[in-house]
Amino acid sequence: MSFEPVLTKNVGVPEARELKGYIERGGYASLKKAFAQKPDELIDLVKASGLRGRGGAGFSAGMKWSFLPKEHPGPFYMAVNFDESEPGTFKDRYLCDHDPHQIVEGTIVSSYATRVSVAYIFVRGEFHLQAKILQKAIEEAYEAGYLGKNLCGSGYDLECVLHRGAGAYICGEETGMLEALEGKRGWPRLKPPFPAIVGAFGKPTVINNVETLCCVPHIINNGAEWFTTIGTEKSTGPKLYGVSGHVNNPGVFELPLGIPCNELIDKYAGGVSNDKKCKAAIPGGVSMGVLATDQ
Repeated sequence: MSFEPVLTKNVGVPEARELKGYIERGGYASLKKAFAQKPDELIDLVKASGLRGRGGAGFSAGMKWSFLPKEHPGPFYMAVNFDESEPGTFKDRYLCDHDPHQIVEGTIVSSYATRVSVAYIFVRGEFHLQAKILQKAIEEAYEAGYLGKNLCGSGYDLECVLHRGAGAYICGEETGMLEALEGKRGWPRLKPPFPAIVGAFGKPTVINNVETLCCVPHIINNGAEWFTTIGTEKSTGPKLYGVSGHVNNPGVFELPLGIPCNELIDKYAGGVSNDKKCKAAIPGGVSMGVLATDQ
């Protein structure tokens, strides 16, 4: 299978972690293209791409954005879910380790598309190093004029705040995350009302996973049709797969959506260690069932 990495193209390029190196490799190019369009046009673009949430639910990102009330006076907030507390998941951490500015860029263009004035990036409490890496990227973006007032002369203002969690598994659930963001005990809210109507601090709030937002600049740069050429008809685009356990080559692999689990384990993760055969795999978090090799 021929596939060119999209989200992980800067992995193995240490200079891409710094603003200068990231820009040299095409970083922040999507901002100019995004600001030349109206927010609703960008929402339609993301809808057309078929981008689905990468946090687990797989809901249409563009559809989710369109639920924000049109006539609400604001402010609107963005809550970026970087809690990643599910055991066995480490793909968002991988993105932050190697390409933190991609997270910031995805947050900016997605915030513009949804008329957000403040973006909160909620980082898992145990991610001490990642919080430092991402905070540095945010500060560099402020210095370059990509955050703050009148971004790139567009007239659009955006503040970005990194908020560290306190180590609660439940804060990976979106409304539990909102409660923690407000300084309360992380505990899921009853729905409705949904966060798009009553979210952080009682205001309409967009909630997306880190990997979801990282896809958005690439869609803006390359178009919705390009994105649909990757993956399957109903699940488009690239996906990061974290493989751990008794395999020879554990790690994060970027591949199109739709790859069989057996191929992921045997071809990319190097097969089961000690030359043994795979008997079963857990294809998601701890709440998932176990898949046998014939499934």
